[in-house]
Amino acid sequence: MVAVVDARDAAAAVRPPIREPLLSLALTAMMDAVGAHSGAVYLRPGDEPLLEMAVMAGLPRSFAAPWERVGLSAPIPVADAVRERRLVWVGGQEEMARRYPRIAVVLPYPFALAAVPLATAERVYGAVFVTWPGSRPPELTERERRELTSACDRLAARLERAAQENRTVRAESDLLDAGSVGGAARTLGPVEAARMVARLPYGLCSLDLGGRVGFVNAAAAEMLGVPATKLLGTQLWASVPWLNDPSYEERYRAALISQDAVSFVALRPPSDWLSFRLYPSITGISVRISRARAVTENRPSGPRSGDAPTRLVSMSQALSLAGALTETVSVQDVVGLVADEIAPAVGSQALALLGARAGRLHVLGHHGYPDPRVVRRFDGMPLSSQTPGAHTVVHGVPAFFESRRQLEHLYPARQESPDGFASWAFLPLIASGRPVGACVLAYATPHLFSTHERAVLTSLAGLIAQALDRALLYDAKHQLAHGLQAALLPPSLPALPGIEATARYLPATRGMEIGGDFYDLVPSRPLPAAVIGDVQGHNVTAAGLMGQIRTAVRAYTTVGQEPGEVMRSTNRLLIDLGSDRFASCLYLRLDPERHRAVMARAGHPPPLLRRADGRVRVLDLAGGPPLGIVPTATYPTTEVDLSPGSVLALYTDGLIESPGVDIEEAIAELGRRLGEAGDRPLEEVADELVGHYATAEERIDDVALLLLRAAGEAVGEPVGEPVGEDG
Repeated sequence: MVAVVDARDAAAAVRPPIREPLLSLALTAMMDAVGAHSGAVYLRPGDEPLLEMAVMAGLPRSFAAPWERVGLSAPIPVADAVRERRLVWVGGQEEMARRYPRIAVVLPYPFALAAVPLATAERVYGAVFVTWPGSRPPELTERERRELTSACDRLAARLERAAQENRTVRAESDLLDAGSVGGAARTLGPVEAARMVARLPYGLCSLDLGGRVGFVNAAAAEMLGVPATKLLGTQLWASVPWLNDPSYEERYRAALISQDAVSFVALRPPSDWLSFRLYPSITGISVRISRARAVTENRPSGPRSGDAPTRLVSMSQALSLAGALTETVSVQDVVGLVADEIAPAVGSQALALLGARAGRLHVLGHHGYPDPRVVRRFDGMPLSSQTPGAHTVVHGVPAFFESRRQLEHLYPARQESPDGFASWAFLPLIASGRPVGACVLAYATPHLFSTHERAVLTSLAGLIAQALDRALLYDAKHQLAHGLQAALLPPSLPALPGIEATARYLPATRGMEIGGDFYDLVPSRPLPAAVIGDVQGHNVTAAGLMGQIRTAVRAYTTVGQEPGEVMRSTNRLLIDLGSDRFASCLYLRLDPERHRAVMARAGHPPPLLRRADGRVRVLDLAGGPPLGIVPTATYPTTEVDLSPGSVLALYTDGLIESPGVDIEEAIAELGRRLGEAGDRPLEEVADELVGHYATAEERIDDVALLLLRAAGEAVGEPVGEPVGEDG
C-alpha cells in the first residue's frame, strides 16, 4: 500500500517522496470538473484496515474531524466505497439521515456527496469524496459519474506507480485559499471601494473558509465593540466574547456546507440585539451586521471558555460516536465499534475492554495485540491485584502512562508481561454511578496526553460505559433466553428402530431470540410419535405456551390416544388455558415395521416426502384449524407410505416465509433442495435445508426442522402431491 506520512516525518522517510502536490492537484481538478465545492482524499496506511485523510479542500478540516481516521468497516460513504469498490452517491439531507445517520447528526445540513474508491485491478489505495450544496439536483448525472470515476482511476494509477517505485505519497496541506477580499477593488480601485463600504449604514466583514476575518468596516467594528485591528486575522467568535457560543459557530458551518444564506440574532450585552446575515461562497463568507428591532426570545449570551475550533471538534466527535454507540447491541458490538472507529480517531493501535464481576476482572474483548495471551492473563484477576486495570475499575480514576518507565515504576508486575506498546490510557467505565469495567488504549510509540486529550478520552469513556452497560444486560438476557429455549426443546432425539432422525432450531433475531416453534420425538409403546408445531409469536410468552403444548402432546401420546384425538385434546387444553394465542401443529404416529405413518394436521405447512429415487412430493394432508381457536374442532388423519430410504421433512413457516416470496414457490424451492441433497447423510441434509437461514443476520421468525428417514431398501409408493403440481 502507499504510505502516508505527516510533514513532520518527511525528513525521516526512507523512500523518496513525490514532490509535486499530487493529491491536491487531482482533487481540485476533480472538484472543478463536476462543480463540487469541497472534497477530500483518503489513503490506506499500509495494509491496515484504516483510511486516513491525506488532504481536504474547500472546507476546514475541523468539519470532518470525527472522520479523519476511520476503519474500513465504519458505516460512512468513503468506507462503503472502498469495501464495495463502487461509487457511493448521497443525494441530499434526507437520504443522508436515512443511510448514514451518524454523519447527519454531526452535519445536519442540506448537501450532496459522492464517494469514489481509488482502486486498480490489484488493490484499493483509498477513496475520494466531494460535496455539493443542497440546492443541486438530487441525482448524479452520467457526465459527473464519468468525470469522477475516470479521475479517480487516473489518481489510483499514479498511486500504484508510486508504490511500485517505492515512492512515498505524503499528506498535503489543506486547500483553503480564500482568494482576494473585496473583488470590487479591481473594478473601482481600492480607495473608492473603501469609501463605498464606509458609507454603508450597516456592518460588513469577510471571513475566509477557516472563519478568520479578512476585512471589516468601521460600522461592523463599532457594533461588535472590538477594534478592527484586533479582529483582523482572528476567528470572529474567538475575538468577540459574546459570540463565543457553539450555536453561533453552527450557523457559520451551516452556511459553508449548504452554500445557502444563513441568519441569526445575538445579544450584545447588556441589551443590544444584533442581526447577522451570512452569504457564503466557495471562497469564504460575507457577513452583514445590523441592529435588530425587537427580539423577545431568550438566546445564549456571555463568554464561554475554551477555543472554538477545539470545541467544535470535540462536539463533532461526541455526536458521531454517541450515535454510533447507540447502534451497538452486544458486548462484541461495542468492542468492534471501539476498535474500528474510536481507537483510530484517537490514534490508538490496540485496545482491551475489561469488565468487573464478582470482585474480578474479565476480558470482554480486545483488538490489536500481537500476542493475545498478554491480555488474557488478566482474565479472572482479583480487583485487589496491583494492576492499572484493577485500580482504574476500583477507584474510577483514569490513568495515563506516557512511557513504559512510568507504567512499570508504579506497577512493577507489568515487567513480567510486556505487551509491546509504549504508552497507555486506562479509562474507567462508569454507568449510572457504578463501575462496569475499564477501557485500555495502547499506543505503539510514546504518546504525550495533553489536558484536552485527557478530557476528551475521559468523556468518550462515559459514552462507551453507557453502551457497554446496555450490552452486558442484553447479553445476559440473550443467555437467559437461550437457556430457556434449550430447556423447553428436547436436548437430543431418542433412537427409534427403523427411523433415523435429526432436527434444527434457529431463533428469530428480533426481540429476545426465543420463540414458540417446537419439535419432539416420543418413543412411546407400541408405536412412537413425532410432532412439530409453531405457537404464535417469538417471546417468553410463546415459549412458555410451547412448553405446555409439548408436554401435553407427550402425555396424550403416552396414554395411547390416536393422532386425531391427541390433536383434539391439545386444542381443548389450549382453549382452557385462556391464552389469546394459537398454534399450528403436525402430529405423526410412526409404524416403522409397516413403513407407514398416520398424520393429523392443525393449520400447519404441509410436509415434504422424498422417495429413495429422488422424487419429492408435497403431502396434501387433510386437517383442521390451528389449535386454540375452535373448541369443537376435529382433526382428520391421513395414512402415508414411508418406504425404506424415503425422507420426511417437517418444518415451520419460518423456513418458507419471507417478504415478497410466494409460499407455493418457497415450498417448491425447499422440495428442490431436499431432492438434490436427500441422498447425503441426514445431518448434511438438515444443514443444507436451513443453509442461508443459519447465517442470516436477521430472521423475523424462528425456524424448526425435523427430518425422519425410513431405514431399509426402497419399496412402495408415497402418498401426496408432486412438488409444483396443481392439487
